[in-house]
Amino acid sequence: MANTSNDMQKIIPNLWFDGNAEEAAGYYLSIFKGGKMINTTYYPLTEAEGLADFQKDFAGKVLTVDFELSGYRFTAINADATFKPNPSISFFYTCNSKEESDELWKKLSAGGKALMELGEYPFSKYYGWVEDKYGYSWQLILNKPEGDKRPTIVPSLMFTKARDGQAEEAMKFYTSVFKDSEISRNLNKYPPEMGDRTGKISYPDFRLFDGWFAVMDGGPMHEFSFTPAISLMVSCKDQQEIDYYWEKLSANPESEQCGWLQDKYGVSWQITPENMEELLKVPGAFTRMMDMKKIDIEKLKEN
Repeated sequence: MANTSNDMQKIIPNLWFDGNAEEAAGYYLSIFKGGKMINTTYYPLTEAEGLADFQKDFAGKVLTVDFELSGYRFTAINADATFKPNPSISFFYTCNSKEESDELWKKLSAGGKALMELGEYPFSKYYGWVEDKYGYSWQLILNKPEGDKRPTIVPSLMFTKARDGQAEEAMKFYTSVFKDSEISRNLNKYPPEMGDRTGKISYPDFRLFDGWFAVMDGGPMHEFSFTPAISLMVSCKDQQEIDYYWEKLSANPESEQCGWLQDKYGVSWQITPENMEELLKVPGAFTRMMDMKKIDIEKLKEN
């Protein structure tokens, strides 16, 4: 369960920011060790280049920032206040010492808030859940010297409200859609003393391609649920692969736009060609993309 090269990362979490994506990427790179900036793209400058009316305030500004933390790749989207992050998707970060946990906790909690205080828990000798100043949340957990080594960063999906109890089902669904996948042997469930939580999922993990993910049943009491503020981008080699994932994952036609969709659990995905940046350099491609639901590679190439 080790991270692989960012060149091979098939599924990339995309984080939505309210006009400060570049600042946020720099913030994360200053906090986490071994980070690096990968690439920055920009909005078109003019309508002729594909700038939509509602994007005029962003003309020529940063569109996306690709960056890597501890060998794991993210994309920061520079947008508006339409979507806000919440703990329904968080990121486990494995620390190698209590000192590393303390240092990260101090930096991430500055301007943010603690969701579970840093300390000892039955499932970890040193753990804390913190929401940073941008609203994204991180679960800091101490590496276990015994057993499988955790990947440094693992996205975690929490099923709440009416979807509480669907975590195991969702994990099996995702591993059926993505053929290069597996479910970990550690299918952790809540113990009998947890009452109505008994039998529900507390933390199993599973692999899709080169990346590991976790799921958990969070209970019906939480006010939050999945939001497009965090979407999972799948880079596809051709139209056939785009069509396959679109058919398998899309469950809400109203959410379909510019390669974005929502699955039957409410999780947002972006199904995009792996050469999207190159395709958007074709004159008029950005405008054509804005009118699409599922991405059509050949239409993007039209002049």
